[in-house]
Amino acid sequence: MQQRSVTHHCGLFGIYGHDEAVFLTHLGLHALQHRGQESAAIVSSNGQTLQKRGGMGLVKDVFTRRDLGEIHGHMAIGHVRYSTTGSCSDVNVQPLLFSCAAGPVAIAHNGNLINAALLRRQYEDFGHIFQTTNDTEVIIHLLAKPAHQSRQNPLVHVLNHLQGAYSLLLLFPDRMVAVRDPLGFRPLCLGRLGGAVVVASETNAFDLVDAEYERDVEPGEIVTISDEGVQSRRFGGDVPHTAACIFEQIYFADPSSRVFGENVHLVRVAMGARLAEESPADGDLVVPIPTCAQCAAIGFSRQTGIPYGRAFTTSHYAGRSFIMPTQSERDTAVKMKLNVIKDAVAGRRLVVVEDSVVRGTTTRGKISALRRAGAKEIHLRVASPPIRHGCYFGIDFPQQDKLVAYQRSVEEVRAFLEVDSLAYLSLEGMLSCVRMPPRDYCTACFSGRYPIDVTEPVDKFSLERRQLRMFGSAGADVPGPPAGAGRRAVPGAVSTP
Repeated sequence: MQQRSVTHHCGLFGIYGHDEAVFLTHLGLHALQHRGQESAAIVSSNGQTLQKRGGMGLVKDVFTRRDLGEIHGHMAIGHVRYSTTGSCSDVNVQPLLFSCAAGPVAIAHNGNLINAALLRRQYEDFGHIFQTTNDTEVIIHLLAKPAHQSRQNPLVHVLNHLQGAYSLLLLFPDRMVAVRDPLGFRPLCLGRLGGAVVVASETNAFDLVDAEYERDVEPGEIVTISDEGVQSRRFGGDVPHTAACIFEQIYFADPSSRVFGENVHLVRVAMGARLAEESPADGDLVVPIPTCAQCAAIGFSRQTGIPYGRAFTTSHYAGRSFIMPTQSERDTAVKMKLNVIKDAVAGRRLVVVEDSVVRGTTTRGKISALRRAGAKEIHLRVASPPIRHGCYFGIDFPQQDKLVAYQRSVEEVRAFLEVDSLAYLSLEGMLSCVRMPPRDYCTACFSGRYPIDVTEPVDKFSLERRQLRMFGSAGADVPGPPAGAGRRAVPGAVSTP
């Protein structure tokens, strides 16, 4: 896997109505490990109390047999995290568990709230104390507000205050609740395991626990699972179109999963084939940069008739570099993960297929490694358009001016990467490979057209910087706001909590 200058994602898993809820949640988090490697945790309920176990690290390292044996219950939710808002630290490990006047509640979140800083400032001005520096805690403070609890449906009222991307799992002593934002940025799906109800970010988690996929949680839907059954409620009003993150199909999701109603592997193969139609290349061998580009490379190979092969060996123990929290960790992970198979590339004309190129520095490093191994020609084909804009909806992209394609032509990027030729899949070509209408996908990182107005600078450390200012710290270890972050000319409004 190529080093990334971005990270995405978190993974959610929950189950209601099974005696082995904790064990099955543990398995589900294993299946979703590709969505976050910083931390993992599980909260369970026995019908009266909530219990949490978790910590920093991979699922296989965080939980001991004793941990899993100490928490019991017929329902549980779990979370694997990479940080899009808030630093990589113990206090930000989700699910977050709180007790308020309404009782204990746990919450797990995949996405990013673009109005979290505003809401947090308003609550801090009224004396609220925040325990974490991630955006998810704002939801708890909204939910705990007495004026909101007096509403007929407090959760609906709270959700109507949120802006941004959020797929949520909430656990109360007597029920589990799944939520997907009205624009449907992030995936969330429902399944069945016998009489138990299962919820997960991706369907590959269902496969591991032998659950059957039923349907996606719809954008703008609240699904409440309790002893009374499964109840659905809509919120957010009429939305003319959704904003499903196309990067789920390009990179984030597991190839075996169904995301936004279609199989990820088949979408990526189609993108590779369309790329070959748009930008063919003469070569002796089509090779992917492992591992996400493998599907696209298969499609490119089939379309062109050029044999598919391997140029790199992959270590299964180095971790997923894209979702490592720091640049130095990502660089180290890449060095550990990929090695060139010199005898396979020497003297060959290579068509190298990549799923996406973000900062470009590690792609250039891998191209250099292929040159040193004796590759005669290297033609780079990227199965997505150039990334020229930041993301505020759950992907930790670098500062905009650090993106290799930002204010650069394709020829300038080609020269920087030191390849013989370079071509990207067109935006129209990419959207032709997915099932939903083009307007139902968020393509802001490619097009700059944001589905929600971002009214103030938003980045991973926004809440950290505010906390440091409040306590008079210089915050030397916390980066400044991203270049170019600020207002976007897309209609939007922020509700008053």
